[in-house]
Amino acid sequence: MTGMTVDLTNYLRSRQALVNQSLEAFFTSPPPGLENHFAAMRYSLLGGGKRIRPILCLAAAEAIHPTVDSDTVLPFACALECIHTYSLIHDDLPAMDDDDLRRGRLTCHKKFGEAAAILAGDGLLTMAFEIMSAASTPPPAEIRLRIIGLIARAAGPMGMVGGQVMDLACEGRAVDLDTLRQVHEKKTGALLTASVQAGALAAGCDNDRFQAITVFGEQIGLAFQIIDDLLDVTATTEQLGKKAGADASRKKATYPALVGIKETRTRARQAVDDALHALDNFTEHADPLRELARFIEQRTY
Repeated sequence: MTGMTVDLTNYLRSRQALVNQSLEAFFTSPPPGLENHFAAMRYSLLGGGKRIRPILCLAAAEAIHPTVDSDTVLPFACALECIHTYSLIHDDLPAMDDDDLRRGRLTCHKKFGEAAAILAGDGLLTMAFEIMSAASTPPPAEIRLRIIGLIARAAGPMGMVGGQVMDLACEGRAVDLDTLRQVHEKKTGALLTASVQAGALAAGCDNDRFQAITVFGEQIGLAFQIIDDLLDVTATTEQLGKKAGADASRKKATYPALVGIKETRTRARQAVDDALHALDNFTEHADPLRELARFIEQRTY
């Protein structure tokens, strides 16, 4: 059931500005002696990025409660971006993916040194939970605790961290599609799913819609990583803001490597179709989520 017209470009721009303003507020006025530490965190956190996770969080809340107060959702949205950025800082380290570029700039460890980058990631991760737990706005404590638990699980060994462990273990090995899907579901899908779950719960979601929006999150999470795999093969370093072809050079298991480019596109499209189907019983207020799903499939960076 739709009828709402969404200008996704303006929607993304307005929500990015809202998230960036909030993030800026959380990382000002560093305590004496921590100026360089805050500079490293700010460098990675505020140095660009699509803000997909926090925007999904906000859009999910709007789909449940169109007039939800953004202050209710923003602590969770900002925390998700902090967690995502910490993961990028650590992924880029020499011990992991050993990348020099991120978002078109030097990676954090190239700019500030490895020790400072590790600590910047640690700081962002722990700040995320401080931001979520310290907010004085709704939702009530029991809902806030549930959201924090969901995000913690999605970020930890049962989610993103576990997926990174599996991804590293799969390098240079023959991997089947089931294993690859498990890696993607954990490494990328878990936090994207938590993003829509958090927004929905913050807005007062009932159980039926929560289950539907969870399926939506799982499917766009799968689509997002499939497209990431594809772009590593088809896009340029300038388009990506990071080194293209890195997956192949590290002999990573990817969808293009296993099934080819054409089938990879087909699988991404099917995941997005399944995500959209999960929202069949939502009103036009879920149209931003629908458009975000299409954007994830069609993105070129």
